[in-house]
Amino acid sequence: MKRATVLGGGGMGTAMAMVLDRGGIDVRLWARDPARARVMAEDRRNERHLPGVAIPDSIRITADPAEAMDAADVLIVAIPTSFLRATLAPLAAAAPADVPAVSVVKGIEIGTFARPTQIVAEALGPRETAVLTGPSHAEELARGLPASLVVAGASPAFRESARVAFSQPTFRVYSSADAVGAEVAGALKNILGIAAGICDGLEIGDNAKSALLTRGLVEIARMGVRLGGRHETFYGLAGVGDVVTTCFSPFGRNREVGRRVGRGETLANVLAGMPNVSEGVPTIKSVHALAEKLNVEMPITAELHQVLFQDKPPRAAVVDLMTRATKDEDEP
Repeated sequence: MKRATVLGGGGMGTAMAMVLDRGGIDVRLWARDPARARVMAEDRRNERHLPGVAIPDSIRITADPAEAMDAADVLIVAIPTSFLRATLAPLAAAAPADVPAVSVVKGIEIGTFARPTQIVAEALGPRETAVLTGPSHAEELARGLPASLVVAGASPAFRESARVAFSQPTFRVYSSADAVGAEVAGALKNILGIAAGICDGLEIGDNAKSALLTRGLVEIARMGVRLGGRHETFYGLAGVGDVVTTCFSPFGRNREVGRRVGRGETLANVLAGMPNVSEGVPTIKSVHALAEKLNVEMPITAELHQVLFQDKPPRAAVVDLMTRATKDEDEP
């Protein structure tokens, strides 16, 4: 992998472009809006998503899909799930059919329940795909702070080449054959980010927050296994590793949404003032519907759905969770 194209000019897309650039890969960063791409190229900044971070001159920034994907060895997809299909579809004609794609997107599409790699293959045409996931806030990646992630895919050759291409002294990459589990874990951990934020907003203490996240991990693993993932994946970097970062970091957008809702703000008001997408909000809507369809028990997700979309008071949701019938902890 000598040349990489990053699709998506948000925080994660810009950060991934910088990670690859540090590894000596020729990087082209595609941003959908021509005016924004021009400003980023001229100012070498992405002030909306990564204020204060300088983008190296070696990264070519463009809004032209053909220019962005010309001679690319790999596509890195970094577009929020809610916009992924609609954004990729017009790029299909410019996307070389034999170029594999790595998704760094963390979400589940509403209605179809499709994972990002599935959307990529449907929108851009069939191709080899993998997911790169784990504890990875864009704000830290862009500054070159150490991080460890996992690349998961069906093809041993592709995930190994991706692991080698991405790895560098401050960016350690493991590999996994469980693409489904890794991708589902990356999406569903955002649910727990909002739950953690609500705990913080309500100021109900560390004990309650820790219990909620522990049981939350159990229920997202339950869904992941139901969808074909491996249970152990949820206790690795893609699962518990990402959960820790999402639920405690000040950079966590999902945690911030939950914190403000816990303090009494409406969801609409919170989202209106956020420059970045909170993937956890549509993920809760999508996963709640999926859990009902598949008859998977997800009580925390169900309560969060009522809080966000049915105006249930957050404190009442906590009470209802605490007063559910008790059972053996080892029960599935």
